[in-house]
This record gives sequence, C-alpha cells and structure tokens, in this order.
Amino acid sequence: MLISKNKYSKTIKAEAKRLGFSFCGIAKAAFLEEEAPKLENWLKNNYNGKMDYMNNHFDKRLDPRLLVDDAKSVISVALNYFTEEKQQDPNTPKISKYAYGKDYHLVIKDKLKSLLYFITENIGEVNGRAFVDSAPVLDKTWAKKAGLGWMGKNTNLISKDSGSFFFIAELIVDIELDYDDTFENDHCGTCTKCIDACPTEAIVAPYVVDGSKCISYLTIELKEQIPDEFKGKMDNWMFGCDVCQDVCPWNRFSVPNQIEEFKPHPDLLKLNKKDWEEITSEVFSEVFKKSAVKRTKIEGLKRNISFLKTS
Repeated sequence: MLISKNKYSKTIKAEAKRLGFSFCGIAKAAFLEEEAPKLENWLKNNYNGKMDYMNNHFDKRLDPRLLVDDAKSVISVALNYFTEEKQQDPNTPKISKYAYGKDYHLVIKDKLKSLLYFITENIGEVNGRAFVDSAPVLDKTWAKKAGLGWMGKNTNLISKDSGSFFFIAELIVDIELDYDDTFENDHCGTCTKCIDACPTEAIVAPYVVDGSKCISYLTIELKEQIPDEFKGKMDNWMFGCDVCQDVCPWNRFSVPNQIEEFKPHPDLLKLNKKDWEEITSEVFSEVFKKSAVKRTKIEGLKRNISFLKTS
C-alpha cells in the first residue's frame, strides 16, 4: 500500500506539472488545530471588514473533511502569474498583476478538473472537489502543510524558489496519498519591508493583516464608498494592490509566467489616465470580458478611480 501511495503521489505531481502548475504538494486532511484560535481572533478583531461571509462556516474552514465526505488528502497546487509587463502610462490608476489576463478562477478550475479526471482515470474511483478561492478553505495554510512555502509577514505564501506571485488552489480527495512535510522554516528573518511599505498600514503586526485596511479589500470587496480616512493613501491603485509583494526580497526570484490565458488584453496596458477616467461600458466590457476585474463591475471601478482623483 505504501508503494501505491508513493506511486500515486508521484503520478499526480507529474500530471500537475504537465498541466502547467508551478508546484504541487499533498497534506493529510485533518482538523487545523493551530489555525482555530488565530482565525477566531482575526474575526473578533473585525479584520474581515464587511466580508461577512468570513464569519460563515467556521468549522468547515478548519476541517476539509466537512467539505468532502471521507476526505483523506488535500492536494495543493500553485500557478505562477508574475509578469514583467506594466501599464505604459506611469500616472494611470493601477491594476494588480494578477488581473491582467483571464480570470484565474476560470483558468485554474479547468486545470483542476483535468487533474481530477486524470486521477479517476489512472487511480480509480475517487471522490473529490476542486476549490479555487471560492469556498471556506484556508488555501495558504494547506499549501504550507503541503511543503510549498512559508507564510510571510504580509501573510502571503512565499517560495524560496519563486517568491509569492502565484495563485493557490486545491483538490480535496477521499484517497490516502504520500504526504509532504510541512514547510516549518520562516525565511523572512528581521525583514519588515512589506510592513513598512504598506500604504494603508494594513499589516498591523508581523503575520497579521487587517483586511479592512487592505487596498485590495477597499477596491474589490468593499461595496460601499471607500472611507475618507484612506484619501491620499491608496498609492494610485484602482483594483487590487501589489505593494507588499513588489518590495519583498524573495520576489527577485520571480520569473514571468508562461500561461497563455494570463497575457493582458492588447489594450489594457495602453490605456492612459484620461482613458481610465472616461472609461465607457463598451470599453470595460471589451477589455475585461473574461477578467477578474469584472467582479467590481464598471460602477465599482469608476468609484475607485473617482476616489483616487479626489484624494
């Protein structure tokens, strides 16, 4: 049985690599005992802001066996989205790198479905579900347990080999596999660059982020008006924010992704400040046809751009 588990794990990782995933690791599905008090304190401090859904399914966030019947393994994968391409006008409102191309939910879900199909075809009857940032799963914790990296002071998962510009997703399955060792070491050391650089001081302590102050939250998750206290602190970001990653020394090892779907729309990087301030529904629909930016809708994007103008 041990030989089979080892063989299956190697086969799954090889297929994940073939599908384009940067990393693949496997952890035993179990209750996340260490995370329970951390999550509870985070919620008690209202660091989730208006993200009320974070209060839901507390038990499921901590135990994948409540998401998939008889779950045995959590297969974590990472997909690189780093790019050296930039918006051409240095004065234009900024978009996070992860949203340059096609919505990552769609791209990763397709790859995970292919991986799950491969598992059922090559291993046998397997019950499993794919999760891409859309269910109560603590992605970064499982990725750490699967040996993919450590949690940085900005709470992003960091890899010694390629930094932190990657998406994390997982398959939770009901078969036992060979498990990787948890990534125990923390390689942030005494560095505080992410904490010092955060425009809104959202990293309130090493390894603790007040989500209600994060620019990504303010420009995407928050559906109300952005509070005036953040005027002049948004660093010209209109959708998401890359500051804490851009300053991280480990991201000097980032390499441009090779995912065709993540290539920016031809017009996206050319739009100047005036273009954004006068953006129409037609342009929005064309440029962001299958983009994650559609989440904020044109009204949300206009709100963000207007807030930047008055800051």
